[in-house]
Amino acid sequence: MEASIMDGPKRRCGAVSGLTTVKNPVSLARLVMEKSPHSYLAFSGAEEFAKKQGVEMVDNEYFITEDNVGMLKLAKEANSILFDYRIPAVGTCGASAAMDSPLQMNGLPISVYAPETVGCVVVDKQGRCAAATSTGGLMNKMSGRIGDSPLIGSGTYASELCGVSCTGEGEAIIRSTLAREVSAVMEYKRLNLHEAVDYVIKSKLDEGKAGLIAVSKDGEVACGFNTTGMFRGCATEDGFMEVGVW
Repeated sequence: MEASIMDGPKRRCGAVSGLTTVKNPVSLARLVMEKSPHSYLAFSGAEEFAKKQGVEMVDNEYFITEDNVGMLKLAKEANSILFDYRIPAVGTCGASAAMDSPLQMNGLPISVYAPETVGCVVVDKQGRCAAATSTGGLMNKMSGRIGDSPLIGSGTYASELCGVSCTGEGEAIIRSTLAREVSAVMEYKRLNLHEAVDYVIKSKLDEGKAGLIAVSKDGEVACGFNTTGMFRGCATEDGFMEVGVW
């Protein structure tokens, strides 16, 4: 697993990659931010730091589910990457049908819907924003592949203006530094949050597929995506709650 967290006003951040036994990667990312001199720890170094910090550890088998084992088998048989953001085309049904999808990422076929990424953005009553993102990455990814989720500025970013968390095609998000772009166009183009989110989704992803959630220092909430749907939800201090898919 990999994850990151960022405190906007203080420009502090923490990130981790290559975890196999840490139950809650975002909690470890926060400890990297608060208890280490570094911003990013990975693989055995991150695991050793986790042990020293006393975070909850579990056997690797904890993360293995029957569904994911089956999906990994399908992915290997099809030489495919299972992507966390695709929904099979209308008229298809199930993983085997979706395997025939012509959609590709970096020349490899992308297949069935398999959600792996979760993100959160928050703003408090003083206008301080923060963001965090956690993922298991792509199904059947190459060994050593690191996605956008732990990369500050790509999958996660927070500033004095906003907090942003992304999901989707990691390679496209990395190339566009998508999360940072939202804050940048707010700062330099003087766009509000909704305008900034709309702008980066439409103009910065090239042909990549992705989405993001964001909050501003003024309490605005926004999301944007160029896919069929994106699971999302929001809650405000006055009791308003909303969830969405499409």
